[in-house]
Amino acid sequence: MIETNEGISGAKIVIIGGASGIGLGAAKMLAAAGAEVIIAGRDAGRLGTAAASIGASARAEACDAADPESCADLFQRLGPIDHLILTMTGRLGGGDFAALPLGELRRAFDEKFWPHLIAAQASLRTLSKRGSLTFVTGISARRVNPGGSGFAAINGALEIMTPTLARELAPLRVNAVSPGLIETPWYDFMADAERQEMYAGAAASLPVGRVGRPEDVARAIYYLVATPFVTGSIIECDGGARLMSG
Repeated sequence: MIETNEGISGAKIVIIGGASGIGLGAAKMLAAAGAEVIIAGRDAGRLGTAAASIGASARAEACDAADPESCADLFQRLGPIDHLILTMTGRLGGGDFAALPLGELRRAFDEKFWPHLIAAQASLRTLSKRGSLTFVTGISARRVNPGGSGFAAINGALEIMTPTLARELAPLRVNAVSPGLIETPWYDFMADAERQEMYAGAAASLPVGRVGRPEDVARAIYYLVATPFVTGSIIECDGGARLMSG
């Protein structure tokens, strides 16, 4: 467990995609450490429920990260902020390359890659130069897994930009967290029995012996936000998945 709140207590932190899963886990951990947390996203109902579950130090703001005007409006409303965490994701882009509809892959970039960049760019006028920007990518960027080339392209694109942005935007710190299989609502489209079978199979193959939880990734995000001497880094939080064959 992290034992210091240095750099977190009193900080104003925005998490886009914070209504559930990894984003919500990070919001709870950062709020518990004394941060003022703003969770943003498109679904006002889910955001309100999520903010209430965090407590008085959190509030919800509507924002469509795929819309530059919506993002610009969000950061104008919020004023100066200390840290930005981007956890948006999407389900499109998986499947064997030979049969993968490239139009679907384009939409997959629209779901994740472009919202990360749109939100990041829109934040720069109000994001503290002594703060941080954290992307949440995916271990598919570095794990060679047949059927995962689309996910690899999306997450890899974000990761390859991270160190360059860390130099270009310095002293603003730019980092990424690269999760593996995390037990989140992302998999709720699957039948429960199918989902549990997938988790069990993954747990049996991973060196750590279990699948990830949102709080696992939240700890990695916390580290990047709270540590002022880390920039241009990609933190792998995958239970060792990158070590395994595809």
